[in-house]
Amino acid sequence: MPNDIETLEKLKDARARIEDQLSKVIIGQKDVIEGLLIGLLSRGHCLLIGVPGLAKTLMISSLAQALELSFSRIQFTPDLMPSDITGTEIIQEDRSSGRKEFKFVRGPVFANIVLADEINRTPPKTQAALLQAMQEHQVSAGGTTHTLEEPFFVLATQNPIEQEGTYPLPEAQLDRFMFSLWVDYPSLDEEQSIVKTTTSAAVGIIDPVLNNEEIIALQELVRRIPVSDHVVEYAVNLARMTRPPDPSAPKFISEWNRWGAGPRAGQYLILGAKTRAALDGRPTPDVEDVRQMAMPVLRHRLVLSFNAEAEGIGADQVIEKLLETMP
Repeated sequence: MPNDIETLEKLKDARARIEDQLSKVIIGQKDVIEGLLIGLLSRGHCLLIGVPGLAKTLMISSLAQALELSFSRIQFTPDLMPSDITGTEIIQEDRSSGRKEFKFVRGPVFANIVLADEINRTPPKTQAALLQAMQEHQVSAGGTTHTLEEPFFVLATQNPIEQEGTYPLPEAQLDRFMFSLWVDYPSLDEEQSIVKTTTSAAVGIIDPVLNNEEIIALQELVRRIPVSDHVVEYAVNLARMTRPPDPSAPKFISEWNRWGAGPRAGQYLILGAKTRAALDGRPTPDVEDVRQMAMPVLRHRLVLSFNAEAEGIGADQVIEKLLETMP
């Protein structure tokens, strides 16, 4: 445990240095950056939702540089094939023997951080190829299984405006993402700083703060962090209260929700709370950490009813009211 306390202090210091490095090229978006760090250290994946031009790609590639991880970007399009993501087998001739054999050429999914840009633009078959890699951390091709290098972190983006010609992810596949992070417009001061910085000759150079081995060690540390029974109970009750049939669910849930969050939500609430505490240098999470994780963990796991849509109620509003209801 003393070694873990020392590692927590190093993590707290590393977090400050990572944020300092990212501030060289990213202005604002502190909550999103914190969500990305929590997702990575929890071994989860994140869904980023925001309109174009909010520096989502720059943010993720900059994070990869700060963590000294390999980065790959896949632009999802309607004609993208599963092999375009995972890789394909080609016939190659051995010059010395003249024999021909199959060789697997790795696709862009073989990277530590994978940006799946506009994941809802590609058909379900291609989406499933990426989602299998997310769940299993491996790719199967030609009867051979190829293991992905750790740490493996997928960040998928969706444009909330354009829905024509898109293939929305089914709820079962959305559930594979730990967080749904909303990338919002910058404030007036932040936008002025963005315009001033990006139209000058200055270029921000990001120095690495952590490497592969250190990140894997921190992921293992998060799993070892103890959690009080009452914090686990709070997280489980919060997830269960989103389900209309559950006796603990308040009346507005049965009116606004068709389906609630599954058991995976409770797991991610606790993992997120653990990681949030670790990033602050605290040895154990409390209920407030769980509450802070509620919005990104639950917002993509609720299936709203027609009544909610008719009243203009969104998932965030349901979660906010639920947090007010929770003791």
